[in-house]
Amino acid sequence: MEKEIASSGFDLDRIYDLMIKFTSKQKSYVDALSKNKVKSELPAPGVMFDFFEVFQKMALNPGNLLNLSFKMMKDYNEVSSSIVGNLLDPQEKEEKQEKDKRFSGEEWNKTPFFQFMKDLYLLNVKTLSEAVSNVEGIEAVKKKRVEFYTKQFLEAVSPSNFLATNPELLKYTFDHKGENIFEGIDNFLDDVNCEDGSLNIRISDDTAFMLGENIALSKGSVVYQNDILQLIQYSPTTDKVFKIPVLISPPFINKYYILDINEKISMVKWLVDQGYTVFVISWVNPSTEHASKRYEDYVLEGHIEVLDVIEKITKVKKISAIGYCTGGTILATTAAYLESKKQQRFASLTYMATLIDFSEPGEIGNFLDQSQVKKITEDIKKVGYLDGRHLAKTFNMLKPSDLIWSYAVNSYIKGRDPVPFDILYWNSDSTNLPAGMYAFYLQNMYIENRLKDPGGIKIGGVPIDISKIKTPSYFLATEDDHIVLWKSSFKGALLFAGRVRFVLGGSGHVAGVVNPPVKNKYGYRAADLEFDSPVNWVKNAGKKEGSWWLDWHDWNIEFAGEEVAKRIPGKGNFKEIEKAPGSYALRRVDTKVKCKETCTCSKPSRNGITQIKPSIK
Repeated sequence: MEKEIASSGFDLDRIYDLMIKFTSKQKSYVDALSKNKVKSELPAPGVMFDFFEVFQKMALNPGNLLNLSFKMMKDYNEVSSSIVGNLLDPQEKEEKQEKDKRFSGEEWNKTPFFQFMKDLYLLNVKTLSEAVSNVEGIEAVKKKRVEFYTKQFLEAVSPSNFLATNPELLKYTFDHKGENIFEGIDNFLDDVNCEDGSLNIRISDDTAFMLGENIALSKGSVVYQNDILQLIQYSPTTDKVFKIPVLISPPFINKYYILDINEKISMVKWLVDQGYTVFVISWVNPSTEHASKRYEDYVLEGHIEVLDVIEKITKVKKISAIGYCTGGTILATTAAYLESKKQQRFASLTYMATLIDFSEPGEIGNFLDQSQVKKITEDIKKVGYLDGRHLAKTFNMLKPSDLIWSYAVNSYIKGRDPVPFDILYWNSDSTNLPAGMYAFYLQNMYIENRLKDPGGIKIGGVPIDISKIKTPSYFLATEDDHIVLWKSSFKGALLFAGRVRFVLGGSGHVAGVVNPPVKNKYGYRAADLEFDSPVNWVKNAGKKEGSWWLDWHDWNIEFAGEEVAKRIPGKGNFKEIEKAPGSYALRRVDTKVKCKETCTCSKPSRNGITQIKPSIK
């Protein structure tokens, strides 16, 4: 038998080595599962009731079911006829080939069996999706939730995700003599072991990057810090700078350095090179000790304290502030708070991919009905914070094919190690959220949508009224953003009393924002907000090529002030605490970093590039 296997080209010694390595890791796998304290990733029970209601509505409408059955039979016949036709006329096959990238390989159309499997799957996806969306007599929110989880199920059972039903994977396995299967199991065991029993698919090589060494490289200094943030002031690259400094408030659900990922696409570096004095907030990666921190602390201890510090450093009372995603939501809250206090602290305001009106939160709303929010709140109060990895998995579910299954196939079936990719490294560098702040944010923003209402929330006892903000504002949304829908961002922009410029860029939540002029990609539409609907605005907003950064600079130059002598971080009363990116950004939430010191996750195939990250206390 061994001779037969050897004659087929399989390396028996190599397979034995892989089997021994797999066996040695089984015990650590069982140990990891026994430690697992991570909550189930299954949908909340309420979702099951939503599905039951949908099925009930379907059953009570036999006419629709009958029509659906006839349509399915017709479509099945067309699929069968198409396969027969393709066998007789290969040219016809090329013309009708599906454009779904999961099935773009030529192997899917070489064999009738796999072609039929692919076509049958795509037909079932279409039929089931239409069946759910056509159900009548059910609340729109419930229907959207069922549609969302139906999509998750259909993405999961795609034949492209399984070895036996994917001709590309079968060929790959044959070409690699089956070694990829053992390597894939090894990767799976590593991912589970390093997460104490929870599966977190690695999408980038976590050992390939070190903040301040080969990522987040812009020179700067931490000049101030408190319990929830570090303030970074960046070193100037021009002899003269604009009088009005720029403050960037990044999302509190991600780390700031997406805006300084590398010098080719760094927004921080680009702003500094234009002559701006740039400050960036680096939010803390909270733990149990931050459990009591509230949303208003992110305004008062966050933005208000930072404004005071920047004023003392620059001797300038007003600044231009930029808020990204949730950082923009806090910025709008801060601006309204200062308006109520009759304090003019902003020269201009910029909101990048920001929600202020939460009435249309997109697919993220499928996770956030009242019952689910109550359960989330109860769970996080027990530990004092929301584990950032849960939030990361939630966002990945918004694009399951791209952000979950493609990486699962690559790692667990092809047996490939993830490649070094700085943006994906940032994406997996999750951030926790304090229990008090997050509970307030979910309830008052997503559930009750109170921020848009005058006096809907209070900060330090002060009623917040977005409609009182008169500071000139710039809104950037992106066409393919799956987290902040651009029409939802548009609704928030309509709330402001001051002059507003609205810009619609190409691409999505990250690439559409981090879009430097040198790439000359995506393009954008830009116009002042003189129309009360997104449809009318689009009709009148001119399309321009290149990056919206240039449009922002042309807009903001009016508020930048005259040129003054460059400002060197740490030269005034606020001395350098440490070099950028600072220790707050270095603090990770995953356990992979700790286990690298002792466990077997450091593979020989990684060529010795494993690094032990600094332990931040």
